Amino acid sequence: MFNQILILLLSAVFVSVVFHRLHLPAIVGYITVGIVTGPHLLAWVPDTELTHDVAEFGVVFLLFMIGLEFSLSRLISMRRVVFGFGGLQVLLSMLITILVGAWFGMTLAELIVVGSIVALSSTAIVSKQLTEQFEINAHHGQNAIGILLFQDLAVIPILILIPSLVNIDLASLTISISWAVVKGSIAIATILLLGRWLLRPLFYFIAKTRSLELFTLTALLITLGCAWLTDYFGLSLALGAFLAGIMLGETEFRHQLEVDLRPFRDILLGLFFISVGMQLNLSILMYAWPWMLMLLVALLVFKTVLIGGLGLIFTRDPVVSARTALVLGQGGEFGFVILSLALSYQLLPTDYGQVILAAILMSMLIAPFIIEHNKRIVSFLLGLKQSKVESSELPNIHDAAHDLSDHVIICGFGRVGQNIARLLEHVSIAFIALDLDPERIKHASLAGDNVVYADATHYQILKAARIDQAKALVVSFAGQQTSLKILQQVRVHHKKLPIIVRSYDESDTDLFYDNGATEVIPESLEASLMLASHILLLLKIPPKTVNQLIKRSRDQRYDLMRMVFPGEEEFSFEELPSSEILQAVEVPVESKMIGAAIGELIDENARLRIAALRRGKQRLIDPDLSTRIQAHDILCLYGSADEIDRVESLL
Repeated sequence: MFNQILILLLSAVFVSVVFHRLHLPAIVGYITVGIVTGPHLLAWVPDTELTHDVAEFGVVFLLFMIGLEFSLSRLISMRRVVFGFGGLQVLLSMLITILVGAWFGMTLAELIVVGSIVALSSTAIVSKQLTEQFEINAHHGQNAIGILLFQDLAVIPILILIPSLVNIDLASLTISISWAVVKGSIAIATILLLGRWLLRPLFYFIAKTRSLELFTLTALLITLGCAWLTDYFGLSLALGAFLAGIMLGETEFRHQLEVDLRPFRDILLGLFFISVGMQLNLSILMYAWPWMLMLLVALLVFKTVLIGGLGLIFTRDPVVSARTALVLGQGGEFGFVILSLALSYQLLPTDYGQVILAAILMSMLIAPFIIEHNKRIVSFLLGLKQSKVESSELPNIHDAAHDLSDHVIICGFGRVGQNIARLLEHVSIAFIALDLDPERIKHASLAGDNVVYADATHYQILKAARIDQAKALVVSFAGQQTSLKILQQVRVHHKKLPIIVRSYDESDTDLFYDNGATEVIPESLEASLMLASHILLLLKIPPKTVNQLIKRSRDQRYDLMRMVFPGEEEFSFEELPSSEILQAVEVPVESKMIGAAIGELIDENARLRIAALRRGKQRLIDPDLSTRIQAHDILCLYGSADEIDRVESLL
């Protein structure tokens, strides 16, 4: 077994590198590994029950992550696209497929399985490709995401229904669906009640321990425990994981859970797609390839035409409709999940399964190229110039920013961004805010604020917000990576634009300054300054002196405020302390440095500072470097841990 795992890992790494270089989805690479190493080709790895059992956990973690990203507010704001456009697409895809399949004499169970597979598109490929092309927030991108969201939701009842299709006929279909709904309702109610009364309090308790290891173990336990509970009710493992994700998706633990469980999801999901590839028998396709090719063409053409037609009804824009249709024309990863489950229950003949598997795989191979060139394809099909097709992108931002100049762009419209907007309004400075919270945007827009749904990490979005005409840019996000990405992209194109960046504490200040920030405002340090200023004023210190102290601290980039002695519970696992710390070191009697100047401790290339020297009851702030070291002196060293260790060893 160890040799087989090693072969799979080695093959997966090699193929992933190759597919990354070719700009192809990693999913296709994993499937390729399964085809090559599986029992039908090189037979390096047997297609065992254990492999499938372990691989199924990949789907469990995928559904948990989707549950975390599932937001009721987001669903409500996109309800017309999700339930209208997406619901009709899934329903009509299944009904038309069932009617066509019945003409070929397929059984009811086979028709439901094939119809479900045809209805789904690839969330992984579409979201990744649209994001890379900066089209995720275009009209066709938002339509595609809304439809994919409904498809992901539709997978849940499909996975519940499939085990009930064994030996089914039309008369018992209603009973099976009803029973599946009853069992699903019981499982959902049980998990939601447990989540309300047990899981959230449990995570609050675990978070207080400040143990990353315990937090990760608890997350794994909850995910697998909820999956086991739905499996106990005779439903799918994935359903329980999805419900657990929904429960925890609205809590403050959501982002930490995503970070902790993503490695497990990626590894196990990769194993799942490898196991899918193992099922593809190339020898069967040698004589069945015409059927595979026919199904592939039918899948691409049928879904493109259907989604394009529905798009005309919902958007009344042929360009947006056509681009949405091209983006969603392929099969999806959940098609593999449904197919694998159906084959395990013997609901499809093996030959059927091989043809469907190959058709989905080929459609996913083609999909990235179709999505990448959807603009050119639509301009060719509709006989339009490419600039006309591009005009369908970013309409909200263009509408909101078309007459702006000398304005401020606010990236992030949370509490900080909204407070900045209020102050700008009072001095009659125009602004446009970019945010990704649909519920917040809905209320803010209703109130008249100039805020749009857009991802500010893409320069094209900022360009549409007329950054060329902007007076300043404010980055109010709390996340380091998001702020850094915006900062780096803007500085490439705008060397002199004032950029003010918010940070939580001093740990990111130098990083943001090094990447071109005009000003960095660390919240924790500003709060300290405000508290200190109020205390000094209450103590009758002249306001001029207080203002000078505050100004000096800001001018020196909060150097004085950064000097903090780390404590055992100073920082939670979600907050990283500064890379530079303050530490007190006593000079021992036997030190060879006694009598030397304290300046000799500082390497000219190192970032180390003698913040204070305590000698008996005397304390000197920023002592002169010529001061001689005496036994029992206490030196307050500020710098990196390595530099402090070096000085400590000298002493």
